[in-house]
Amino acid sequence: MGQKKDMQITLYENYWYPMESSFGNEYSSYFDWFIRDYLIVKTGQIPKIGNVYEAYKSYVQDKNAPDTVEKVVADIYKFSGFHVNMTLHKESDSELLKAFKDISRLKIDVSYPFLLAVYNDYANETISINEFREIVRLVEYYVFRRAICGIPTNSLNKTFATLYKSIKKENYLESIKATFQLMDGYKRFPTNNEFKREIVSKDVYNFRSRNYLLSNLENLNRKEKVNIEDYTIEHILPQNQNLSQQWQSELGENWKIIQEKYLHTIGNLTLTGYNSELSDRPFLEKKTMEGGFNESPIRLNKGLANVDEWNEEAIKARSSEIAEKAAKIWVAPNLPEEILEKYKETEETKETKEYTIDQYEYLADEMLELYHALRKRILNLDPLVREEYKKLYIAYKTASNFIDIVPQKNRLRLSLNIEFNFMNDPKGLCKDVSGLGRWGNGDVEVGISSIAELEDVMYLIQQSFDAQMELV
Repeated sequence: MGQKKDMQITLYENYWYPMESSFGNEYSSYFDWFIRDYLIVKTGQIPKIGNVYEAYKSYVQDKNAPDTVEKVVADIYKFSGFHVNMTLHKESDSELLKAFKDISRLKIDVSYPFLLAVYNDYANETISINEFREIVRLVEYYVFRRAICGIPTNSLNKTFATLYKSIKKENYLESIKATFQLMDGYKRFPTNNEFKREIVSKDVYNFRSRNYLLSNLENLNRKEKVNIEDYTIEHILPQNQNLSQQWQSELGENWKIIQEKYLHTIGNLTLTGYNSELSDRPFLEKKTMEGGFNESPIRLNKGLANVDEWNEEAIKARSSEIAEKAAKIWVAPNLPEEILEKYKETEETKETKEYTIDQYEYLADEMLELYHALRKRILNLDPLVREEYKKLYIAYKTASNFIDIVPQKNRLRLSLNIEFNFMNDPKGLCKDVSGLGRWGNGDVEVGISSIAELEDVMYLIQQSFDAQMELV
């Protein structure tokens, strides 16, 4: 728009129409999301999906955008090809294609801005195809391990929006691995110990990615892949709350507790084409009957042939074996400490190490007592809350700062990172400081000078915390 007619025709025929055609019937569903991901790559900001057009216009007019409309549209066209290959599964490389399908299966849409930027480096031959494959899989393993460990996903969009900044081009893959490995708190890449501990106790049967999990376990190192959609999930120890006397005897006097604890866990689940025949039969019958575990071609059933009783000990043993296998499928980065040291000294960690609570001159006597009472309540909001001492204020954050405390002589001045108009402030304690110069992050300011005001202030802090934990 706004271009001469000849240029409009050139832009449409050379870029826009081919781009629309590549999305095909999915154009209306996918295109706005692609532009959003593209803008995240280019600006580092995450626009709301309803504001994509306005954000796009702002980007085009920005001094950092290409200097002609044709260059802008050509760049969008290039990145749209990457997006189509990933999201609509048109990638020509078979291994990358499978990885992108797994990303889609796990619904890791938030990773696309990061992967778009990496795809561009791959297209420009900055990295090899093997490195690109490994990076895509690292993203998959990162998100899946977190899902197994029940780590909240709220902040993943921001994590992936900024992840590309950590890449050192001279050590591309190593720097990504190091960044993943050094993440802590709510961002962490679960270690083998955490992953194995959580996968054995998780309710896998009601897990959203159950089929993805079982498919990968079954098809590890298989050349002839098993389509698990052709099978049903079998509870080795039956779901029936009225277990037969034979099952009760096999489990022991605590049979009901054992059933409740292990019923839906990975150690008690397998695949079968004989679900109705197996039903609630005793374990030995499930093994030896026609089509039973002893005859099954399913690898998940292989170890069952060597077990004579199905009880708590047997379930725990199988769970442990599967957990070891899972840790080898969904691999965590494991760089040695001497390599990690190169990546530890970021500006943020330098600042965090440099300052302590002792530097704040007004944190003494009554103000120090008030601060400790407030600090305790803030840290108790959620295990993910982190505390960082800055030069002039103390920050509390999850995905980003939700409250900053500036110690003053007769009060603690609090900056809440939430829009003033979104605050529910029945007592009128908040002040709109948007556009004003203040230490700390946020548009809302409130002060606290005594313990008596703690409950009212925590009501406001909770709102800022909730706003930061919401998905963009």
